[in-house]
Amino acid sequence: MIIVIGSVSARPESRDEPVRLGLEHVHRSRLEPGCVLHSVHHDVEDPNRLVFIEYWADRAALDAHFAVPESGAFVTGLRDLTSAAPTIEIYEAAQLEF
Repeated sequence: MIIVIGSVSARPESRDEPVRLGLEHVHRSRLEPGCVLHSVHHDVEDPNRLVFIEYWADRAALDAHFAVPESGAFVTGLRDLTSAAPTIEIYEAAQLEF
């Protein structure tokens, strides 16, 4: 499984639009093959920061997600609404059964 953690800091005056775009992106992404989980959250210590958590079945599914034109449009749409470049971390993980 591939885990992606991304974040973006919205400018305070434009906070609602990144949230709207983020939710739109999350809802669309959940329908893609190999998407196990895709969510967006507000950072409780910084209400201008959005955190995205994604689980993908494998790297091929994530690569396909990155190749979807709407994914690129989402990132482009955030550029004028944020105070810094987005961050993204990608991890490969094994699910353990207890």
